[in-house]
Amino acid sequence: MLLKLYEENPDPRLVRILTETLEKGGVIIYPTDTVYGIGCDIYNHKAVEKIAQIKGVKSDKANFSFIVSDLSSLSEYTKWVNNETFRIMKKALPGPFTFILHASSSVPKILKNKKKTVGLRIPSNRIILEIVKELGHPILTTSLLDSDEIIEYSTDPELIYEDYKNKVDIVIDGGFGGNIPSTIIDCTGERPVIVREGAGLEEFDLPGISFN
Repeated sequence: MLLKLYEENPDPRLVRILTETLEKGGVIIYPTDTVYGIGCDIYNHKAVEKIAQIKGVKSDKANFSFIVSDLSSLSEYTKWVNNETFRIMKKALPGPFTFILHASSSVPKILKNKKKTVGLRIPSNRIILEIVKELGHPILTTSLLDSDEIIEYSTDPELIYEDYKNKVDIVIDGGFGGNIPSTIIDCTGERPVIVREGAGLEEFDLPGISFN
């Protein structure tokens, strides 16, 4: 199914259809403030495995992240965040950043890597944030790569639908997506470290961060 949603005013009825799909173990493709993502309910093991299969990776080796609706979720899904890291996150989010943090016991085991860390996103996109709010807990997120070796990320939702209509339950048409992924910042050490340069670095002044 291809659903058209507008970021300025996401239709609550369609948002509910999407959350009901996630609650039943469905997989959806959706826009973010960077590239299109593919995701599911973080607590549905079979759906997580399905996404790993679509991506061609093993779930226990896939560095999946998840999307929360606001920073109040930090205390539930992370063990601790120091003051410096929290200031950076408060300034950068919602925005095109993924923060690597120490995972708490509330994060499903399948989403934790060997270091027991997890990536956290709060995109500046009302469509996906409304879905997460309606669902009531985070969704898994991973970037949607294009099959074209030259074009790294899929940007056209209609072409995405043609490629994935038999693999996922719903593709959201939220307009053309970007082709630059989020910047990844590892906050598990003494100082935050950028481990992947992506979107947002030029727009956001984030002092105290070093490069890997």
